[in-house]
Amino acid sequence: MKEALKKILNEEEEGLKQLLKLLEEQYNFIIKKDVFKLESMVDKIKLCNKNIAEIEVRRREVLGKLSMKDYINSSEDEELKNLYSNINSLIHNLTIQKDSNDLLIKQNLSFVNKMLAYINPERSAPTYNSYGKVRK
Repeated sequence: MKEALKKILNEEEEGLKQLLKLLEEQYNFIIKKDVFKLESMVDKIKLCNKNIAEIEVRRREVLGKLSMKDYINSSEDEELKNLYSNINSLIHNLTIQKDSNDLLIKQNLSFVNKMLAYINPERSAPTYNSYGKVRK
């Protein structure tokens, strides 16, 4: 069981590294405002996520009802503990990169929407309701 888990964790670590690399590429495309390459990244990220999910399912099959953290803490194998630690740090880095990408995309989208509002303002005259507030 221990050797099978090590193999699975190695695969998971490689998959997470690949996902981090893809998210860093996405970040660069966001910064460069390269929309077409950014769009092509979506399928690559989805495929990488699917592969990681399949590895996760295999890991859960190997462990059964045991939690990963409990199994690692009770294990005396340093290689297993290092793999688990590396995976946790990779997940933390992935979360930070994903949040950064999300924030940049939302900022760019907000900017584009404001520019569109300035370019094409609302043509109807504002009217007031019974409370004296402007209706839109």
